[in-house]
Amino acid sequence: MCFFTEYFPSSLHSPNQNIGVLFIILSILPTIILVSYVLILVLFKWQHNVNNMSRNPLPPGPKSWPIVGSLIQTYTNRPISQWIHKTMEEMNTEILCIRLGNVHVISVTSPEISCEILKKQDTLFSSRPLCNSTFLPSSGFRTAIFAPLGDQWKKMRRIISSEIVSPKKLEWLHASRVEEADHMVTYILNKFKNLTSSTSCIVNVRMVTRHYCANIMRKMHFNKRFFGSGLQDGGPGEEEMEHVDAIFTLLDHVYAFDIADYLPCLGFLDIFGHNKIIKKAVDSIRKYQDKIIDERILMWELGSRIEEEDILDVLILLKDKEGRSALTPEEIKAQCLELMLAGVDNPSNAFEWALAEMLNQPNILTKATKELDKIVGRQRLVQESDIPHLNYIMACAKEAFRLHPISYFIPPHVPTDDVIIDGYFIPKGSHVLISRYGLGRNPRVWTDPLRFDPDRHLMDDGSCVNLIDSEMHMLSFGMGRRGCPGMKLGSTMTCMLFARLLQTFDWRLPENMISIDLRSESKIGTSLAKPLLAQASPRMTN
Repeated sequence: MCFFTEYFPSSLHSPNQNIGVLFIILSILPTIILVSYVLILVLFKWQHNVNNMSRNPLPPGPKSWPIVGSLIQTYTNRPISQWIHKTMEEMNTEILCIRLGNVHVISVTSPEISCEILKKQDTLFSSRPLCNSTFLPSSGFRTAIFAPLGDQWKKMRRIISSEIVSPKKLEWLHASRVEEADHMVTYILNKFKNLTSSTSCIVNVRMVTRHYCANIMRKMHFNKRFFGSGLQDGGPGEEEMEHVDAIFTLLDHVYAFDIADYLPCLGFLDIFGHNKIIKKAVDSIRKYQDKIIDERILMWELGSRIEEEDILDVLILLKDKEGRSALTPEEIKAQCLELMLAGVDNPSNAFEWALAEMLNQPNILTKATKELDKIVGRQRLVQESDIPHLNYIMACAKEAFRLHPISYFIPPHVPTDDVIIDGYFIPKGSHVLISRYGLGRNPRVWTDPLRFDPDRHLMDDGSCVNLIDSEMHMLSFGMGRRGCPGMKLGSTMTCMLFARLLQTFDWRLPENMISIDLRSESKIGTSLAKPLLAQASPRMTN
């Protein structure tokens, strides 16, 4: 009573008020305890970081606000990836630290630092962040790319490497890839059948290349090109158009800078509509794929299917040490979706950009077609076995990967402990972003970096061009434990796409067009702002 007498004298005259005040204090006490606990944790982490930074500072970066960090700056300077690279250029640094909420986002454009992260200390940087944008596509982080470090990732990575993209499996599925390369050529040739007064036609290069890649992935996974009947000329139908559009929409938003990843308390607001877009895209993809998967599982259970024909069969029939199914139906569905995402973007984007560059520099196009005529000729179609002999074609592909990567960054790496990199303190749990864009355009590494010049990749001794740069002066497919296990497949698809389209057709600018604007990229990613339209005419003798 003394306490309330001293601080609440009026309570002596009103028992009800006394009880009310006591009730208020008791009701807010849990909140006070929770806030105090959070403040203690924040102060403890701050003190821990200060102790480490007293020896090694964080990488340089823009000034940040309490609690929100640089979120205000990033979301008023969208697209964020471009703003990050612009900030690095202005600060003249090849490693940048931006604090978003309570997360340190580290951007790297230095090949030396990238090698330190992805090669020398790769084990420490082998985890992934738990992001809203990857939860739904991976069915709760069940897949090889999106799962954080742990048993689930190890299982899925092992299955992909040994059972899906192994040399033996790629050879097994060779006929499917050849069939789709033939189909792509036939589809374009069909466009000439209705022409009466012209020997050339306008081709939507983006549509052709994206659907070529998607057709290969569908053929390898489900042993079918179309979900529906397709078009009479061999082009994609409504189902395939929706499927591919959804894949690229999802690719544009996976690992996007969603505010909910840095301030989870705001996640329910879905401020920029990311969650809604991702859910719609995932639903569009899975409504076609999941039906096939469910039907196929039932066929194997009933014994009406007796022979493996595609990747889906392989995934269904995998057994663990006890002889049980190694994968649940949900894991199969999630992994098929992820493999589809991984297989369609890089090759199609590389060829679209490369052809645009070649149309502006016809001498490069001429050099590429001369190599094809010399090595393969015009009497037969180029095959995968010809690729190792097509050095200039591979140099063109590598230059496209360097100058025009499919995305600004590879998927983020998360250190599992505090670490010092190049003299800088990188806190545990940071999102480390290795920049494809920054590495490939680093003026310290590349002479005239903005010029498309395949010759820069040719060796004086004539040795074969390797699409993978071990010194990380550029990144084609990633590297290290989290690197793309399907590099061989991706390289083959890319080079076949280049070789087939350059061998079978002459390409030139549409009439009344002087050159292609190569300075404009899409607002979300790094693709051309508008789909490339080019004039094509057959060049094969048969």
